[in-house]
Amino acid sequence: MTRLFLRPIEEKDYPGIHRGCQHAETLYMTGTRKTFTLEEIRSAYTRFLQDDSRRDFAICLLDTKEMIGDAAIVDIDPINHTASFRIALHGPEHFHKGYGTEAVRMVQTFAFETLELNRLELEVFSHNPRAFRSYEKAGFQYEGKRRQALYFNGAYSDVIMMGILREEYDRIKS
Repeated sequence: MTRLFLRPIEEKDYPGIHRGCQHAETLYMTGTRKTFTLEEIRSAYTRFLQDDSRRDFAICLLDTKEMIGDAAIVDIDPINHTASFRIALHGPEHFHKGYGTEAVRMVQTFAFETLELNRLELEVFSHNPRAFRSYEKAGFQYEGKRRQALYFNGAYSDVIMMGILREEYDRIKS
């Protein structure tokens, strides 16, 4: 059952992205140390719209059209057919509902079918096992880690690298 849709980020989304950047748990899970002002978000997304090496999406609920998060395919390399991926749900009220996995699968569809990538990769922190499980459920494979590469909230975390190839995506979408 589809509960979400993706669409390009629009100016009306900036306040929601700003609110999402204020949640301590979201900042911790994404390893983000800085909180952003609304003007910094507006300026960043204005630049992002001009950047051909990325695609940014609002993650929205199908029934209410509410934006509940954002995702981005970044560092798109058209020669090697690769890119990196990141996602954030904008607050704990959206956690533990399967929205992350559903959104990841939608981004994979765009990456492999529209952008015609061969590889999509991401990084997740060891202190975020919920995200790791979501990525595994969506077909990403563990590829390695950079041990204790992040120091946050007084503790070290590993940076776990994961990836999915076109052939793996093709097998799981069938």
